[in-house]
Amino acid sequence: MAGSVVIFDFDKTLIDCDSDNWVVDELGLTDLFDSLLPTMPWNTLMDRLMKELHTQGKTVDDIADVLKRAPLDTRTISAVRSAHAAGCDLRVVSDANLFFIETILKHHGLIGCFTEINTNPSYVDEEGRLKIFPYHDFSKSSHGCLFCPPNMCKSKIVERIQASAQATGKRIIYLGDGKGDYCPSLRLDHGDFMMPRKGYPCWELIVNQPGLVKAEVHEWSNWEEQERILLLLIRRPSVAGNAAAVALLSVDCKLEVLPAAVAHEAVLHSLPVPQ
Repeated sequence: MAGSVVIFDFDKTLIDCDSDNWVVDELGLTDLFDSLLPTMPWNTLMDRLMKELHTQGKTVDDIADVLKRAPLDTRTISAVRSAHAAGCDLRVVSDANLFFIETILKHHGLIGCFTEINTNPSYVDEEGRLKIFPYHDFSKSSHGCLFCPPNMCKSKIVERIQASAQATGKRIIYLGDGKGDYCPSLRLDHGDFMMPRKGYPCWELIVNQPGLVKAEVHEWSNWEEQERILLLLIRRPSVAGNAAAVALLSVDCKLEVLPAAVAHEAVLHSLPVPQ
């Protein structure tokens, strides 16, 4: 079924690392990062570190070379391409930044699979320095969410995507791992799917507060599971489709002579959350 908007977090969901930490560690800024982190917001700190790299003579090409080595599993690449080929609308909602995400997706030939990348803006200035800005300018106003970091509340983005999806009869499949992905998971509706990475903060928040997430939850632990579960959910009939099928079968056939396999497919049960 192609009636799905698939939203991916980026760090530790599409790639198997935090892209900020990856660049910081690979380019030798770990100690400076650790010393400055208590003094400023993470997004501001990353911009400060890009300035430091420029001062040291590191170029955006040096940063890009590091990003191209970031781990991205072949099963995730396959999952993205398969979901796109199935007609799904793929989006990124991430607290990384545009240069990091675009560099990695372009390197793996995936950039064309996504209709939208929602993240912290960044650009290379006339001196060749990478500059990173907050998605939400918290120096001027607050986004109003006490749960999320000051530069981004993913729920604000998901609510806009949700309104568009509902207007076209599509459901949402959301994949994420971090604490920042828990807030948008609470905005998902019945008929949507939430795919948290098992053992990570978003998953822990969901399992420790059962019943708060209205969407159907499907955890995943590795890249094979991520691909298999995502493609299975994409093929699942929508709630509206199930209801229509049941109504049609009840009126026309009354399920009296319907083969068991067909009846089961028409009223497909929810998949259990793996334990």
